[in-house]
Amino acid sequence: MPAPDTPDVLRLAAFTDRPDGGNPAGVVLDASGLRGDRMQAIATAVGYSETAFLTARDDGSLDARYFSPEAEVPFCGHATIAAAVAVAGVRGPGRLVLHTLAGDVPVRTKRDGGVVTATLTSVTPEVGPVPGADLATALDALRWAPRDLDPDLPPRIAFAGARHLVLAAGSRARLADLDYDFAALRTYMAARDLTTVDLVWREDPLTFHARNPFPVGGVVEDPATGAAAAALGAYLRALGAVTPPARVTIHQGEDLGRPSLLTVDIDAGSGGIEVTGTAVAIA
Repeated sequence: MPAPDTPDVLRLAAFTDRPDGGNPAGVVLDASGLRGDRMQAIATAVGYSETAFLTARDDGSLDARYFSPEAEVPFCGHATIAAAVAVAGVRGPGRLVLHTLAGDVPVRTKRDGGVVTATLTSVTPEVGPVPGADLATALDALRWAPRDLDPDLPPRIAFAGARHLVLAAGSRARLADLDYDFAALRTYMAARDLTTVDLVWREDPLTFHARNPFPVGGVVEDPATGAAAAALGAYLRALGAVTPPARVTIHQGEDLGRPSLLTVDIDAGSGGIEVTGTAVAIA
């Protein structure tokens, strides 16, 4: 028999309208009474890149914690989208607030036909430089060369709930050829508190393709990364690479056979970045 503290785990694919697309996430709607070590064990057993654990507050808002198979992360975008869609299935569409380790994240959901769409607003983002030695170490672990980068989109560290190294490839072919040193990149990221490396290629001013190595979570690659999408929105705004208000479309997961679609809305100013997507149940 299951342990008495083993809750039901919903399984949803986020940023897609098909169960075999997007990024799978586990969602525990009632994690009250679960300690962190138990959450970690459940997330490890589920095996998805993240599982979200929700606990309701008296005011209707929710505490949210996110665990990869190997570690807790402060914020996870795709699991937030999946969790919001799951909550909408119980409460109905509307607005809610998730209290995460990174800060409060407002989310709104709406139903369009049979599909529920969720939009999260990130915490206040930050964008900073990458020291030259750090960049060289990252490129070496990725087996990339400086000439592989897009000179118009320089490397940066971007944060919108979690820290990401943003590297823009100069070609779609470079992005498609991902064969990195798992151990070396994991060591590099762990030392710098990075959640993923956000590898992107710009198809046109408002369309990007992305891949996200996630070795610190025990995952080779994430097929859809909402936190990185928010960080990319902040990056583009900080560099002046878009003119706010702007809507950016990100295609991710195509190289993994799990196509994902993420929509990023970037306002002027320095506030949070909006990321929108759908989620569907996995049979």
